[in-house]
Amino acid sequence: MDEQETRTATGPSSSLGLLRWIGWAQRKAAEDWVRARDLTHEQGFVLGFLVDHPGTVQRDIAQVSRTSAASVSSLLQGLERRGLVERRTQPGDERSKRVAATPQGAELVAGFAEAMAAVDETILAPLDADERATLHTLLTKITADLPQPTR
Repeated sequence: MDEQETRTATGPSSSLGLLRWIGWAQRKAAEDWVRARDLTHEQGFVLGFLVDHPGTVQRDIAQVSRTSAASVSSLLQGLERRGLVERRTQPGDERSKRVAATPQGAELVAGFAEAMAAVDETILAPLDADERATLHTLLTKITADLPQPTR
């Protein structure tokens, strides 16, 4: 908690502190969902990415996950042992491997987006439609000039 943020018995009281609290609730729900499937956060992210981008090259996975090639290789080995991903070498380039989720891998992470939408709905439940629209308008205004997040 930063110096300017005060804390009440129920949590942060500054606006940005409250936004961080909401982000924490979303992340915790995502981590719980992934952990229930015996995956780490990183494994769940990569597996979901591969479902959306089959045949991705390992180095691109490293880039999008902001990690090293060695870490991605180790992560993929674990997923491969479980039968959740397949790696295939590129003809003519034995060092370049394409990776895809197997049907079992895709099935394991199916429903994540719906689960997160349900979490969002739970978080926003205290707001009526007009309040949700106002919140969206205000957050859009706040984020308009911020750097865009990358996947």
